[in-house]
Amino acid sequence: MPGSRGAIVSATAADARDIVVEGESGILAVCPPWNRPTYEPSRRRVVWPNGSIATLYTADKPDRLRGPQHHWAICDELAAWRYIQDAWDMLMMGLRLGETPQCAIATTPRPIKLLRQLLLDPAVAVTRGNTYENRGNLAPAFFSQILRKYEGTRLGRQEIGAEILDDVPGALWTHSKLEENRIAHAPNLKRIVIGVDPAVSANMDSSNETGIIIAGVDANEEGYVLDDLSGIYTPLEWARSVIGAYDKHGADAVVGEVNQGGDLVESNIKSVAEIMHLKGERSTGEINFKAVRATRGKYVRAEPISAIDEQGRIHHVGMLAALEDQLCSWIPGEDSPDRMDARVWAFTELMLGGGGGMDGTELAKSFGWQG
Repeated sequence: MPGSRGAIVSATAADARDIVVEGESGILAVCPPWNRPTYEPSRRRVVWPNGSIATLYTADKPDRLRGPQHHWAICDELAAWRYIQDAWDMLMMGLRLGETPQCAIATTPRPIKLLRQLLLDPAVAVTRGNTYENRGNLAPAFFSQILRKYEGTRLGRQEIGAEILDDVPGALWTHSKLEENRIAHAPNLKRIVIGVDPAVSANMDSSNETGIIIAGVDANEEGYVLDDLSGIYTPLEWARSVIGAYDKHGADAVVGEVNQGGDLVESNIKSVAEIMHLKGERSTGEINFKAVRATRGKYVRAEPISAIDEQGRIHHVGMLAALEDQLCSWIPGEDSPDRMDARVWAFTELMLGGGGGMDGTELAKSFGWQG
């Protein structure tokens, strides 16, 4: 299709650039020399010798897709897009040039509504590839270490085996309920907190993630998850991430679990906040920190929050793929993941008065449920 116009859409602008265009198996690496395109980063586009042009977009900003027209599109990691339905709809509205507009999607098969609809569409051709089929292109150490760790797990079946998995029996959250409660934009909020579940280790190779969840509540006592900044960080890095979110969202408090780090968790955040103030990065060195300590089982803490979700009173603002996969795969009795713990702490503070002492029966009574 010489002279055609294409769209390259990824979860973030960095993904479009670093993976789809400049990555080890990206466009620049795989195009043959006689058809190698020119990448123009300042104009967010890739230009081929035959006149075809592809423009880079981020699904984080769906409105960027409003207006442009395309003959074809490439969608990378569709199931991880933050504003998946809005971005998809805008892309489809503009996919209208030529006789046969086409779209190619590469994605992890998460059990979300849009992906299920596409798989059932007779006009969609589906191919599946598991990680073993790509063995010749991957480091031997990957198979000896990573696959051994995840083989047979739900995460492994999804990420390695390319399976779309149904909800886990016994899990406190389901993808279908999170999808039902999802919204595109949060209303005005009367209170915002940052839930933090720090990792025990600072070793970047073996550390767990530090859970960092930004959540709020409105005047009607409806809860909202605004963002998930969780990741593997050093203490300095996660403190800066927490403080940055605190300032950006005008948060009222940081709610941090101190079971593992004790007073060091609070002192780390406050010390970094003061350093940022002295460097002129913040107007003040003050930050409101509330320490929480897990004295009851994870199920007892998580069940009241999942019950509020079930009632439809907690909403995710956009897609939060990693957090949602953790919520929907955790079974009581297992070690709980850090993102989930941070979310539970945040909503315990926002919607249960910070106590978190109610069990499922007490919560049901508070809502007037019978039986």
